[in-house]
Amino acid sequence: MRMFPVYAPKLIVKHARIFLSGVIWVKDLGLLEFDKGRFLQTKKSLPHVKQAISELNALIEAQSQQYQSI
Repeated sequence: MRMFPVYAPKLIVKHARIFLSGVIWVKDLGLLEFDKGRFLQTKKSLPHVKQAISELNALIEAQSQQYQSI
């Protein structure tokens, strides 16, 4: 489990893309689980956590499209 003391989307996405599955902890968001390089939404997540997960997954998708176009 990796711990991030601040919400840094690019670093978090980089970690998820390298390790593909696991759990990270982000200050003010809590535990975030990812599998196959994508962050998983939980049913009991708070709205700001769901928004952060959506943002991270969108960033992952944008990066993968960028790499495919090269």
